[in-house]
Amino acid sequence: MSLDRLAPAVFVLLWSTGWVVAKYASLHSEPFTFLSIRYALSAAAFLALCLVVQAQWPSRGTALRAVYSGFFLHGFYLAGLWWAIANGVPAGISGIIAALQPLLTAIAAPFLIGERLQQAQKLGLALGFIGIAIAISPKLLDPATADLTHAALPLAINLVAMASVTYGTLYQKKHLQSGDLRTIATLQYIGALILTLPLSLIFEHQHFDGAAQAYGALAWSVFGLSMGGVGLLLYLIRRGQVSRAASLIYLMPPAVALEAFIAFGEPLTLPLIVGTVVVVTGVYLTNRKAFSEQRPAEA
Repeated sequence: MSLDRLAPAVFVLLWSTGWVVAKYASLHSEPFTFLSIRYALSAAAFLALCLVVQAQWPSRGTALRAVYSGFFLHGFYLAGLWWAIANGVPAGISGIIAALQPLLTAIAAPFLIGERLQQAQKLGLALGFIGIAIAISPKLLDPATADLTHAALPLAINLVAMASVTYGTLYQKKHLQSGDLRTIATLQYIGALILTLPLSLIFEHQHFDGAAQAYGALAWSVFGLSMGGVGLLLYLIRRGQVSRAASLIYLMPPAVALEAFIAFGEPLTLPLIVGTVVVVTGVYLTNRKAFSEQRPAEA
């Protein structure tokens, strides 16, 4: 197979591992501390790449907008998602929640750009949220959970994180349509670090146990996700393959659920399977004509 055929599937496979890495990293480090290290290394790696290829840096105004977008696209989003996973949200369920990004984008579009939702899109939105409710119902109704808030709060934070990446995506679409994506990515990771580093210093003890597994998760986060995922995204954009990758995003929730089952033994329960199918159907109905406009949420 040629790289053009393989790239979209490899991109989605890379993206899906982010939720498993988040769960795995939580065993060895506090979430904000881990993300701060990841963002610092990712910014340094992209900076080195930009210097090697002599990438053109944006104007001061565009640079500030890139930092601002990174605050939401990577910083606020992953801070909320990783905290939720570290506090009990299963990686498989978090992966399903990630599928809400295009649904939330469709909800925001009428208010921000005046788009009217078609009937099929409205049905898709309803199905998406019904699917999430089905998937997370065992978590909320678990008799072992004495305090419902203990389960509900991390799930709510996970949902707020999806709203953050949705806003960041729309902001980037509006204000960062031009410029070298490598320099913009560098500035976005700096913006993310501006958020997570203070959170780490205020709320955490900067715990990172230094185990081989911790460094493995960090290396994969930086080079496999931040560099490899974004590098493939740049390739797909250049080759005009973004729509094919977007269509495969519907495989993300089941991929995450399967990976979490293999890595951590998270059960593939009937509500999880049914909820995944309903969410995927809802996202398809809502965005089947807008594949090329979606930027998938990473972990």
